[in-house]
Amino acid sequence: MSYCAAVRLGKTDPWNEEYHRTEYGFPLRDDAALFGRLVLEINQAGLSWLTILKKKEAFFLAYHGFALDRVAAYGDEDRARLLSDAGIIRNRLKVEAAITNAQRLLVIRESHGGFANWLDAHHPRTKLEWMKLFKKTFVFTGGEIVNEFLVSTGYLPGAHEEDCDVYAEIRRLQP
Repeated sequence: MSYCAAVRLGKTDPWNEEYHRTEYGFPLRDDAALFGRLVLEINQAGLSWLTILKKKEAFFLAYHGFALDRVAAYGDEDRARLLSDAGIIRNRLKVEAAITNAQRLLVIRESHGGFANWLDAHHPRTKLEWMKLFKKTFVFTGGEIVNEFLVSTGYLPGAHEEDCDVYAEIRRLQP
């Protein structure tokens, strides 16, 4: 069953319903918002999306609003703080991935002016081409993480079915 159908039939929860209605598939342009979505998708690996949605605000606070410069500069004290924060996913590999990817996004910001500009410069691509590019550029970015990141930010189609109320709204925004 698709995300849209599950929401329409009332087979989801308030967190997924809100995310489906207000965020999923909507285009993002801001570096912090894009980086935040990438961090959330990485942290979802092996867990339910509901777990991540319930912890979304805690992630935002723990990672200082996903400010690239700040996260890229995290040191041992910040790593220890994140690994002891019960509000987020306390996985060393995922914490390290967030910091490393923030550092890599600073390089992308230098070369392209921002994460969205980098994505635009490589758009359109097939799902396989995107996966190879992300694997070469970032860490902890497997196929499902890359796919969901790109679908959820409007770079790949498929977030909503054409008969979903949200579909028309997203089409109007021209992701």
